[in-house]
Amino acid sequence: MTISGVLPDHAIEALLTAGHLSAPIPLVADQIQPASLDLRLGARAWRVRASFLAGRDAPVASRLPEFEMHAIDLSAGAVLEKGCVYLVELIERLDLPGDISAVVNAKSSTGRLDLLTRLIVDGSPEFDRVPAGYAGPLYAEICPRSFSVLARAGQRLNQIRFRRGEARLDDAALRALHDKVGLVSGTAHIDGGLGFSVDLRPRSGRLVGWRAKPHAGLIDLDRIGAYAPRDFWEPLETDRGRIILDPGAFYILVSREAVHIPPDCAAEMAPYLALVGEFRVHYAGFFDPGFGHAGAGGAGARGVLEVRCHEAPFVLEHGQIVGRLVYERMSAVPRHLYGAGLGSNYQGQGLKLSKHFREDGSE
Repeated sequence: MTISGVLPDHAIEALLTAGHLSAPIPLVADQIQPASLDLRLGARAWRVRASFLAGRDAPVASRLPEFEMHAIDLSAGAVLEKGCVYLVELIERLDLPGDISAVVNAKSSTGRLDLLTRLIVDGSPEFDRVPAGYAGPLYAEICPRSFSVLARAGQRLNQIRFRRGEARLDDAALRALHDKVGLVSGTAHIDGGLGFSVDLRPRSGRLVGWRAKPHAGLIDLDRIGAYAPRDFWEPLETDRGRIILDPGAFYILVSREAVHIPPDCAAEMAPYLALVGEFRVHYAGFFDPGFGHAGAGGAGARGVLEVRCHEAPFVLEHGQIVGRLVYERMSAVPRHLYGAGLGSNYQGQGLKLSKHFREDGSE
């Protein structure tokens, strides 16, 4: 009997063995995560005039001449400039079975750099969605929003999650799961997913977040723990339990609730209703099985919020619900959980910048 749900690490390995997932350069050991696969940048890239989708029945390559400005070789690295749009061919390629679809999201470190990264596939009218049975290449659209970055072939900016059939938990199932294992600390706000709120009253000190500086330097995506936070970020401090978001500015904040993803579930952060304010609260959205799970060293892990305000200044209040987690069933428990010997960067996290920044002063 075939079980529906999000495919775990060992099922992703089976896709690779069966040829449904392929790459001319062999996968590296930590590329397969508990419920997703990291996708790698290829060497071929293009600066394009504008973001675009291939559209139904059209290959991406057939549309590229309409928008291409010049080609870029990422073999030795190249600077992707803030405010520009790039298309990069990925190393991995898919030939999916007819009952397996996929969804793609930016990795946590990518989102925390305000590096807009979306997947494009042949014949699709949507970003980040791969239809069941898709066979063809994968492309990443990359638009640095706050910082210019130095990118190289082989780097991993986004990740793909495979799904068989319907996996999403409805609100009734989510309430039952929370009653059984506890999905958040405090009251569970369940309405189209598990709501979470912003923390603007830290337990100690006045630091509640970071705001990206508008004219900061270049970030080499391969340099981990190399940069001083205050060279790129302005600290946000308050003792009033509220801040005012400026239009166009990018912020790193943190959820008030500790989040728990049990081993037999995966989750995705989704934006909240626009009716609560003109801002967006996520770019990187996957939460793997074991995030915040005590058995994987993650008790008390909170969700980091990547926030961009639109249109008009907006007052954000402590405890205001700003987003929701959509939970899905795993088709099987993964062999490895997030944070359990995987070198996971954000297990047990609080307010935390991307892994490229030094820890001093970032909490």
